[in-house]
Amino acid sequence: MTAHATPLSRVAADLLALPPSCGPVRLVAVDGHAGSGKSTFADRLAEALGGAPVLRLDDIASHDELFGWTERLRREIVGPLSRGETARYETYDWNARRFGPRGRSLPPAPVVLVEGVGAGRRALRPFLAWLLWMELPREEAWGRGRDRDGSVQSDFWDGWEPAERRHFAQDPSRPFAQSLVRQWREGYEVVQGPNETAAQSQIVTQSEGL
Repeated sequence: MTAHATPLSRVAADLLALPPSCGPVRLVAVDGHAGSGKSTFADRLAEALGGAPVLRLDDIASHDELFGWTERLRREIVGPLSRGETARYETYDWNARRFGPRGRSLPPAPVVLVEGVGAGRRALRPFLAWLLWMELPREEAWGRGRDRDGSVQSDFWDGWEPAERRHFAQDPSRPFAQSLVRQWREGYEVVQGPNETAAQSQIVTQSEGL
């Protein structure tokens, strides 16, 4: 672990100490630009949380609704979790360009992670216990995403980039993040975000060595 890295076990403990935000669940969002490393970070945080469920917004978005999935998420995910019930939803196949045929379930665990571009959007923030933002510049994140997906997805990225620009221009997430996450060669640094309420919280505000 580098001098900058924040132990994810500490972040996990602080998240578990938060009051529930969606029925019995602490709904925690991991947002950031496409290609910023949200999925990998969410996986590692989920592991630190003892196997917390992870909802990936790539599973509920689609070619026709890159960002227009709010009502479906509230109906299929937020509603059941707020009642302490298991949420069930169909997943989108980006190659076949259709939903199904198999679905997934999301149990009302103490912490449920929601990762994806737009996870911290305005309509979902009332249900969030915490919002983490992956702190990587947009152009750098997009470059990483294009390199990861290769030339076969270049047309998709050509359409995605202006769509993401429009989304964050109309409904930014970063100003409301309680924590910013920076990836280092080994581990992550989790620091206080721009949301002023974070200053009064007990969650990690500075990493070791700063």
